[in-house]
Amino acid sequence: MAVAVPMGEATRRFTSAPRKLLIDGEWRESASGKTFDTYDPATGTVLASVAEGDAQDVDLAVGAARRALEDGPWARLTPSERGRIVHRVGDLIMEHADELAELETLDNGKPKAVALAADVPLAADLFWYMAGWATKLNGGTISPSVPYMPGAEFHAYTLREPVGVVGQIIPWNFPLLMAAWKLGPALATGCTVVLKPAEQTPLSALRLGELLLEAGVPAGVVNIVPGFGETAGAALAGHERVDKVAFTGSTEVGKLIARTATGNLKRVSLELGGKSPNIVFSDADVDAAIAGAAQGIFFNQGEVCSAGSRLYVQEDQFDRVVEGLSDAAKSIRVGHGLDPETEMGPLVSQEQFDRVTRYLAIGEQEGNRATVGGAAVDGDGWFVQPTVLVDAEPDHTIVREEIFGPVIAAMPFSDLDDLARQANDSHYGLAAGVWTRDISKAHKLAKKIKAGTVHVNAYHVFSAELPFGGYKQSGWGREMGEEVLSNYLETKSVIVGL
Repeated sequence: MAVAVPMGEATRRFTSAPRKLLIDGEWRESASGKTFDTYDPATGTVLASVAEGDAQDVDLAVGAARRALEDGPWARLTPSERGRIVHRVGDLIMEHADELAELETLDNGKPKAVALAADVPLAADLFWYMAGWATKLNGGTISPSVPYMPGAEFHAYTLREPVGVVGQIIPWNFPLLMAAWKLGPALATGCTVVLKPAEQTPLSALRLGELLLEAGVPAGVVNIVPGFGETAGAALAGHERVDKVAFTGSTEVGKLIARTATGNLKRVSLELGGKSPNIVFSDADVDAAIAGAAQGIFFNQGEVCSAGSRLYVQEDQFDRVVEGLSDAAKSIRVGHGLDPETEMGPLVSQEQFDRVTRYLAIGEQEGNRATVGGAAVDGDGWFVQPTVLVDAEPDHTIVREEIFGPVIAAMPFSDLDDLARQANDSHYGLAAGVWTRDISKAHKLAKKIKAGTVHVNAYHVFSAELPFGGYKQSGWGREMGEEVLSNYLETKSVIVGL
């Protein structure tokens, strides 16, 4: 598919030079001298060359982060000073919004209009929100009652201190935003970081590294080591001088991260996969529910961990909803993300393209019928048609497993008493949607659904104030909101005898 709009001059300059690792405030070649290519998924052509970090580079980065934590100026900054730096990062993101959105489009495939409207401002807002928390990480005072020391008096209090050096591994579906989700709370709490971006999409994280230095983040506080999961990622997760690892990605890799982290019992937070139910009742605003179901699965090419990929519709409205959703899918303009007319871009990589088309083949073999889509798009790049599948059963592969593409399985329901069980019939528990005009029904069902986020008459609502994470095999801990701060803080009790 042809590119309708050429890349901007800033993007051209950034991609034309080989990109390096950020370690201890300096841009460096990898220790091995190796590089890897990152691709434009809309054309399959090489976009840029990037230094390939491995275990030796991770070790250097962890050493730099440790020195910055223990001996550098970072720990001596006041919370207010630290907060101002974090806030400045958000400002710089918005000052370079067009360039960052374009990098995201070229590296990931998503439409530039989407990156400009969602990814970039959400990333900036996350830094702004976390900047405010830097001055509010307070402990408390306690009056201990010690039965075995009658008459003794104490003054006791708690301190909240940074957990230390943090390894952060981010995915390819929202590269800039996921970097913000990880870096914002880590910096607000005073931690230091080694960040490994996904090998498919390293560019926006590397550009963000330049902005972090411009904002005044001291050398070694944030180190960025692009590379592959089997080498750089594994080395970071298992490093003995890393105090915590935060990972966003697949459940399968999350389990590997958790096992690797046991060496020094580092703390682990995981934001993993999902197979989220989206439920439409007969009393819903059906047109709004159709639009919400389409947004829930086709946004970002369906490459969203919380995508509403299981659609349950009360049977008397099933045909209407499926028809409306199919019409919505047919109307989506698929193309290169730099084309301003594009509404859906390509999948991120050949590997992901193969994964999604394999699931489409499995669905056909199991008797699922595509009312729209169901195949790849002819031509260059890794494009897949927006797809609506019906005739699915609860034990079918497309209902059980995360596809991570623009593919939804629609199923009718009639038994209201069994609905919560159907919604919860999954290894995952990341998100859900409920569409009804009966607010009492919505609240009752929201309590029964085992998921970290339940949308009512909406879908894909993200905000820096809202905690995000999952139940069951969708992960440990939460991103965003006040809740995420506990991932990056230790609590210390201090007791003084009087």
